[in-house]
Amino acid sequence: MNQEPPSGSFSPRPNPAIVPPQHKHRRHAWVWVVVLAAFGLLFYWVITQHNKAQAAVTGGGRRGVTGPVPVTTATARTGSINVYLGSIGTVTPVYMASITAQVTGVITAVHYREGQYVKKGDPLIDIDPRQYAAQLAEAQGLLERDQNLLAEAKMDLERYQEAWKKNAIPRQTLEDQEKVVLQDQGTVKNDEGTVQYDEVQLSYCHITSPINGRAGLRLVDPGNLVTANSTTTLVVVTQVQPITVIFTINEDDLPEVIQHQKGGKRLQVDVYNRTQQSLLSTGTLATTDNLIDTTTGTIKLRAEFDNKSGILFPNQFVNARLLVNTLENQTLVPSSAVQHNGNQDFVYVISDGKASMRQVKSGNSDAGNTSVQGIQPGDVVANSSFEKLQSGSQVTISKVKLPTASETSGSNAP
Repeated sequence: MNQEPPSGSFSPRPNPAIVPPQHKHRRHAWVWVVVLAAFGLLFYWVITQHNKAQAAVTGGGRRGVTGPVPVTTATARTGSINVYLGSIGTVTPVYMASITAQVTGVITAVHYREGQYVKKGDPLIDIDPRQYAAQLAEAQGLLERDQNLLAEAKMDLERYQEAWKKNAIPRQTLEDQEKVVLQDQGTVKNDEGTVQYDEVQLSYCHITSPINGRAGLRLVDPGNLVTANSTTTLVVVTQVQPITVIFTINEDDLPEVIQHQKGGKRLQVDVYNRTQQSLLSTGTLATTDNLIDTTTGTIKLRAEFDNKSGILFPNQFVNARLLVNTLENQTLVPSSAVQHNGNQDFVYVISDGKASMRQVKSGNSDAGNTSVQGIQPGDVVANSSFEKLQSGSQVTISKVKLPTASETSGSNAP
């Protein structure tokens, strides 16, 4: 029989903040269980990702590929391949003349048409020459007067010399006349300079082309007033035949270029359009700059083109490629047959109806071909259906052209 506590006694309640020792051990056990479970899930995820990466490298993990895979093929061959140095370049004229007025006057005629090809000496613009012609006539008149005064002084000097021989005049008179002749000679020389200056000023009224080239858009019209030495351009003439392209190369490639130049070799330069799909023109390397740009580590080069077709236009952006070498006896395959996975390159070699992945080392590429190491000339490689291929896949050779890697969207990696 339970006895009730005596009246007035105190019975303490348990404190929930105080956890018995056995409860503490249980809580620690649960924490370790959660931590171990998290590590287990993390380890499982890492293993899964590693397996996926291995499958990508080995060509495994293809989805739902059943039966032989139709592929188009290409045969590795021995050949030569060009080595190029390329960069973006700018079409730059050899000569470009921005003509401004050197005298003040009203334009009376514009002789050129917009876009016209002009030759050196062809008339471009006329400025009203009347005031300059009048100044020239005035200077010529002064010159004639002073020339006659000089002639008169010389005749007097001859008379004084004869008289001096006869002791008819004092020595001072003869010497004074000699100085008069010298003064008149100086005056005539000054007048001649004035005439020449006025002739030059008058010639500025008739503006001609200083070079062979193409005239730009018309910038002035008859009746416009122009002032001497102003910044207003009257016409721009640009030489377009021949024309040059300025582009840059890495400073590390400069010694090879200089070596070829010292040997007297004319290096070929090809220029392509902005998309590098169309060859615009072929020329030769003309010269290199005399300084390396320290901010970019590059140096400028100038290539010259005859541009007879006129396809190269001043200030046009192009892609320039400098041919520095030609490698012989290279194993070549189509560039579309070489697949990439990170830093690794590989091809699928077709033999006995099966595809075998073969790692290769890619070299230079040109004209749709790439030099490779790791296969032999005569090996047949796949050139399509890479998304279905894996090492050991059965294949059939398709007679119909299938899309290559460069023609399909997505990654090149298997």
